[in-house]
This record gives sequence, C-alpha cells and structure tokens, in this order.
Amino acid sequence: MSTDDQLKEALKDSCHAYVAGVEPAYNYVPSLGAGIAFSVLFGLAMAIHIVQFIWKRTWWCSLFAIGAMVELLGWAARTWSAQCPYQGTAFLMQISTLIIAPTFFTAGIYVLLGRFISLLGHRSSILSPKLYLWIFCTCDVISLVVQAIGGGMASMESDKVNGNTKPGTDIMVAGIIFQLASITVFAFCAADFMRRVLNQRLLHSVQGTLTPLLAAMVFSIVCIYARSIYRTIELLQGWSGYLISHERYFIGLDGAMMVLAVVVFNVIHPGWLMPKHKSVDYESENLSNDYPMEERK
Repeated sequence: MSTDDQLKEALKDSCHAYVAGVEPAYNYVPSLGAGIAFSVLFGLAMAIHIVQFIWKRTWWCSLFAIGAMVELLGWAARTWSAQCPYQGTAFLMQISTLIIAPTFFTAGIYVLLGRFISLLGHRSSILSPKLYLWIFCTCDVISLVVQAIGGGMASMESDKVNGNTKPGTDIMVAGIIFQLASITVFAFCAADFMRRVLNQRLLHSVQGTLTPLLAAMVFSIVCIYARSIYRTIELLQGWSGYLISHERYFIGLDGAMMVLAVVVFNVIHPGWLMPKHKSVDYESENLSNDYPMEERK
C-alpha cells in the first residue's frame, strides 16, 4: 500500500481538509457554494410542497416533497464533503440519495397523468389510470431498489483502498438504464395522451384549463430524462471517467435539472389548477351527439 493510500485510508473516518496529491473519492473537492445553494433550493421546494399538499389536501403530491427531501439530504452531504472531502459517510450518503431521488418525482408525474385520464375519460388514453400506476410505479420501485443496492455497494468499495467498484457500478447503471427505459415508454404514452386530447378537443370537457399543468408535466419529464441520460453516460465511463471527475456537469445536468423538475410543480401546483369535475354543458353536448334522437326521447 502506497503512502497516499495509507493517508487516504486514515482520513476517511475523520474530517480533514484537502491534502495535495491525495484525491478524494469524488476526484475533486465538492463546491461548498453549490452544496449550500442546492440545499437551500431543495429545502425551500420541500417546505412549499408540504404546505401546498396539506393546504389543498392533494396528498399524492407528497411524492414531490419526499423527492425534494431526499435531494436535500444528498446536497447536504456534498456540503459536508466540501469541508471533509475524505469523509466516507458523507460520500456514501450523497451517492445513495442523489441516485434515487428522481424516482419520487417520476412517481408523482405518473399519478398526475392518471388524474388527467380520470378527469378526461377513457378516450384520452390507451391505458386506465390504475394500469398506469401499477405498471410505472412498479418500474419505479424496481429502479429505486436496484440503484440503491448498486450505489451502496459502489460507494463502500470506492471508500476502500484498491476497492472494486465495478460490480456496484454495473448494478447502479442497470437501475438507471431501467428507469430511463420506463421513462421512455411513459413519454410515448404521455405523447399519445396529448395527441388524443388535442385531436378530440377533450380539454373543453373540464371547467378551467389543464394547459399549464400539462406543460409542467412535459417540462418535468424532459428535465428528468436529460438527467437520466447524463447519469447513465457518467457511470458507464466509470468512477475515474471525465464526467464524474468534473463537478460542473453534475451541477448542471443533475442538480439544476432536478431543481427545475420539482420547482415547476411549486409554481404550477395540481392542487390549485386541477379541475374538480367536467363541465355540465359539455357533457350535455356530448350526450346529444353520441346517441340517436330516438334514444334521447
């Protein structure tokens, strides 16, 4: 064991400033400013979501608050690592939390689409709301478990001198790829939903407008999808790859994407904008069009 490896092993259980020539598991010292900024942003998003879902009794929106809380834990750990770059617990904490946090955001979006379908009727979707929840939330749970197992294995190995991170990394990548695949399928289903809604002019069947919420859902999906692509490529490059060794990519393509994905629902919250029922006039109009005159008499 080299002198640097011995020093790194000795430092992993303590809080010690960066030692020149002894690289932390991150391959850099995490930015203190970024850690504080994202901790504040996710903390505020979490607090606002808690107030919103309690106030409007949209309990399923607690998924966004939970996701923001998990992100907060991860960025708090990175803030800790900015001061203690060799701390093994902080590194393990941020890997395990930041890899699984988006799963809660996607679960919230799956529920949201199910609410849209329930409101607009079966003509708006090829799947029922219950099937959407069963299929995609099951995929989310599988992805979460696989990523958590892989992240835990890889981070523990990365904290060891000459540890083998490949098995854990491969498992973690498999979880992310599985999540990416499920989001891709969901995106096609959501696109089909949008096509049906626009072609059949189903938005006229509800009081108010769903347009802002639909736009927020699409925007959030795009952000999560971009983050999943980045994390997949990053981990495929390995723990010493270019992307994982340069924090600016993590800040821009993970942290920033996840802030946007959850904050958009603070601004455009389902509790405020989701219509409660269909328009009576539209139902009457449809009734007159769908049935022959003899049956309506």
